[in-house]
Amino acid sequence: MIVGIDLGTTNSAVACFRNGAPELIPNALGELLTPSAVSLADDGQLLVGRPARDRQSTHPAQTATVFKRLMGTGRTTQLGRHTYLPEDLSALVLASLKRDAEAYLGAAVTHAVITVPAYFNDRQRKATRRAGEIAGFTVDRLINEPTAAALAYGIHDRQDREPFLVFDLGGGTFDVSVVEVFDGVVEVRASAGDNRLGGEDFNDVVMRLARETIDPADGLAGGARADRFEAVWRAAAERCRRTLSEAEEALFRIVWDGKEHVATLTAHAFEAAAEPLLHRLRDPVLRSLRDGGLRSDSLSDIVLVGGATRMPIVRRAVTRLFGRFPNASLHPDHAVALGAAVQAGLKARDAALEEVRLTDVCPFTLGVAAADHDTFGNLHHDVFVPIIERNSVVPLSRSHGFQTIVDRQTKIQFQIYQGEARRASDNVLLDTVEVVVPPRPAGEVRADVRFSYDASGLLEVDVTIPITQQTFQRVVSEGDGDADTLDARRSALAALKIHPREAAPNAAAMARAERCYESFLGDQRERIGQMVMAFQAVLDRQEPHAIADLRRELEAMLDAMEGERFL
Repeated sequence: MIVGIDLGTTNSAVACFRNGAPELIPNALGELLTPSAVSLADDGQLLVGRPARDRQSTHPAQTATVFKRLMGTGRTTQLGRHTYLPEDLSALVLASLKRDAEAYLGAAVTHAVITVPAYFNDRQRKATRRAGEIAGFTVDRLINEPTAAALAYGIHDRQDREPFLVFDLGGGTFDVSVVEVFDGVVEVRASAGDNRLGGEDFNDVVMRLARETIDPADGLAGGARADRFEAVWRAAAERCRRTLSEAEEALFRIVWDGKEHVATLTAHAFEAAAEPLLHRLRDPVLRSLRDGGLRSDSLSDIVLVGGATRMPIVRRAVTRLFGRFPNASLHPDHAVALGAAVQAGLKARDAALEEVRLTDVCPFTLGVAAADHDTFGNLHHDVFVPIIERNSVVPLSRSHGFQTIVDRQTKIQFQIYQGEARRASDNVLLDTVEVVVPPRPAGEVRADVRFSYDASGLLEVDVTIPITQQTFQRVVSEGDGDADTLDARRSALAALKIHPREAAPNAAAMARAERCYESFLGDQRERIGQMVMAFQAVLDRQEPHAIADLRRELEAMLDAMEGERFL
C-alpha cells in the first residue's frame, strides 16, 4: 500500500487515499500531527514525536528538533554517545509514521510519496529520499509542498479554477506556487521560496523581545546548563507566540532555579519586531508571479497553507500584499499531507482520480559555467549559462551549444550548477563533466550540451561532440553544494561590495543588475548579462565619462524592465 507523507520541520503527518478521498491517519496517541522530534531516553530507547518534543526543555542534549533544515548538509547531531545525520533523524520520524499507518490500515505500507519544500536543491531532495528508504519505504515520488497543497485544494470540489496562489509558510520553510486547474489537470505554473524562513524564525523574534525585558544577568546566565536554559527559553517563546496569535498581549514566563521571570509582550511590538521577516515574504511572491506571467489582480484566490499562516501578523501581511483577504478554508497543518495522499492515489491509479493529472515545474535554473566575450572583445570566465530555466514545466529536455576557446584544446570541462546568480561560482555546484575533443583551432570544435530533467528531480546530462560523433553522459542526482553554503557565499560577497563613496553609484547599479538578472528569464536575462559584462569592461578601463554614460544606459534598461507593476 502507498501513503502520502508531509515531512515537516516542526510537525509531520501521514495520509492515505481511499473511498474516493484523502484521509489523515492518526498516530498512536490519536493525534493527526506528529512532532518532528527525536530524543534519547535514559534507558537508551529512542523516542519519536510528542514524547520526544516534551523532553526538549528538560533533556536538550538528548533531543533533536528542526533537523529538516540540515537535510543534505552532512552536518551531524549528537544524542548521547550516538551521532546522527539529518536523514537518520528524519528516517526515525518516517518509520514512526509508517508504523502508525500500518496499525490504522491493518496492512503493510511499503510505498510513499513524501513532500519537500519547492526550493529544496538536489542534495536536500536526495537526503529526503534516503531518509524514506532508511525508514523502510520505497519512495515513489517527492512532491513539492505547495504543489501537494494545490492538489488538495484543486480536487476537493472538482471545479476548474483560474490561476490561484498557494502561500505555504511552515515551521521552517516558505514556498509559493501559482497553480491553475482545468479539465482535471492541476498545472503548476511557477514556484518560488525561502528555505530559511518559517515559524521558528518568528519564535526567535519573541525570544529577542523577551531578552530586552528580562535581564539576562538576573540569575539567567545558564552556565553549564546553557543548553537547557536555551531550550526552556525557546519553549516559552513558542507558547507566547501562539498566544499572540489569538490575543493582543501575552506573558512570556519561565521558571529558572526556582525563580519566576515574566515579561509582557504585545502583538503590536511583535509585529514591529517581525517586520524584516514579513518583508521577506514579498520577494518569492513577486518572483512566482513574474515567472508565471501574471499580475496579482489576475489571481482567483490566495490559499494559505502551513501552521505559521495562523499568525494574524502573517495574514495581515498577505492581505496588504494582495489588497484582499486570503482563503483559509483548508486546514493549514493538514493540506500538504492530504495533497500528498492525492498524489499517492494517482500513483496507485485510484479509479476516483482517473481524470486528474498533475504537471509541475523545475524550481531552479540549471546550467553550466562558461567563458564569454563582452562587446569590447574581452573574455570573461565564470559566466553562468542557463540551459533549463527555473519554472520550466517538467519533464523536459533542452540543449545549448558551446565552442572551444583555446587553440588545440583537447578537453572541455563543464561544471553543472543550480541557481540564479550570474556568476556560476555563486550558485550550487552539482557535478562536473569532462569531455575529450580533437585538437583544432579555437572555435572549430563544438559541444552540444543537453539537460533532461524529470518530475522526481533526476537530471541527465548529455554532451555530444558533432565532429567526432561522441556522446558523454552523466546522471546527476546529488550535488557538492547545499543551501547553507550558498547563503554563506552570498553573505561573503555582500561584505565585499563596500566601495569608496565616489564609486557608490557604480556599485548600486551593478547590485541592481545582479538582482534583476536573478529575477528575469530568457531574453531579458541575456540582455542584462551582456550589459553587465560591458559595464564591467568600462569599469576596468577607468574612463569616468564612459562609465557614467553606460551606467545611465544600464539603469534606463532596468527601469524599463521593472516598469511593469506586478503588485
